[in-house]
Amino acid sequence: MTDPARLTATEAARAIAAGTLTPATLMEACLARAAAREPVVRAFVHLDPEQARRAAAAARPGPLHGLPFGVKDVLDTAQSPTGYGSPIWAGHRPRGDSAAVAAARAAGGVIMGKTVTTEFATRHPGPTTNPHNAAHTPGGSSSGSAAAVADCMVPLAFGTQTAGSIVRPAAYCGVVGFKPTYGTIHRGGMKVCSESLDTIGIMARSVADIALGMTGLTGRDHGDPEAKRAAPPRLLLSLGHAPEAAAPETVALLERAAAAARAAGAEVVESPLPEALRLAAELHPFMMNMETRQGLAWEYAEARHQMSAVLLDRMDWASGFPPAKLGEARRAAVAARAAFAEWTAGFDAVLTPSAPGEAPEGLAYTGDATFNLLWTLLYGPNVTVPVGTGPKGLPLGVQLAGRIAEDPAVLATARWVQAAMA
Repeated sequence: MTDPARLTATEAARAIAAGTLTPATLMEACLARAAAREPVVRAFVHLDPEQARRAAAAARPGPLHGLPFGVKDVLDTAQSPTGYGSPIWAGHRPRGDSAAVAAARAAGGVIMGKTVTTEFATRHPGPTTNPHNAAHTPGGSSSGSAAAVADCMVPLAFGTQTAGSIVRPAAYCGVVGFKPTYGTIHRGGMKVCSESLDTIGIMARSVADIALGMTGLTGRDHGDPEAKRAAPPRLLLSLGHAPEAAAPETVALLERAAAAARAAGAEVVESPLPEALRLAAELHPFMMNMETRQGLAWEYAEARHQMSAVLLDRMDWASGFPPAKLGEARRAAVAARAAFAEWTAGFDAVLTPSAPGEAPEGLAYTGDATFNLLWTLLYGPNVTVPVGTGPKGLPLGVQLAGRIAEDPAVLATARWVQAAMA
């Protein structure tokens, strides 16, 4: 019999609906897996097995009935501490759930525990390791969510993305990571740092699971990506604004993906990146760091001594620019969104790398967001699917980026590309 913890969310949902699996049994399997693997992976910052069991027993009916969720520790939860990855907020107990967590519960989802985030979802890492090789980072900032899903501790988990904090760790850990259209999942009860960029999304072990999760969370039909498309997609092929950052294995992977898609009937067109997109990518760090400096104004003024050196460096850097620089970055992003819509007209998605290469060795550095930040600021959906391994045997993924509000179509295209490469 298959260990219930190894079921995808879609498989588990079907079994629960059929009466062959109960939410309590599924939770017990996930807790057992976590108990066995947490000493190495360290994906959770808070995990109370008894609380998780009670939640499973009280799971509401709905499209996500009985499915355990990991919750990134920048999203408030009423029944467990929320520390935002910072000692400043250690032991903080919110009065209520964030909007995302409330949506999961309303759809029948069960909160299993809080997953590790980097400090305020920025750079300074937590203790989580990559489940494929504990000597390597799982990526960040949604470190614990990616690792927990990849290691079968939980079938679904929330992440957040400002530059590449969902897509990159999902790629490093070999799972599917989805950053939906900006604003799709309400940010109420989230520790928002970058007002213009922060986006809530989810991770799972299949594209169908992402569609199931997003449909349950939003009430909007995200389709069945397992269903065969009526016609092969039309794809733009791009290494983004900094192609020199791609490792040889990433370039080779993208070439293989393009070749496989063409062999399966897709039209794949390589096209130069519009200048408006390049400019917006160059200005992304100003938007992200200047807004984060605003978002962490209280911490910066009152608890500076408890902030990491790397975060203080970025906040001090951001403080050196006039407000007009932030306005320039925001205007560039608006122009880039218009240019992207024009550039991709008639195409289903952009096929691009998920990360520069495999997960870096060591835990001090969570990786480079070069291949994510542009697609994030464009506000459309981005999804990474695992399609190979690198020279050290660690996962590699490819990313599909699409236009605003075309989330179901981008998920279907991602599943098609993944199937073409199988």
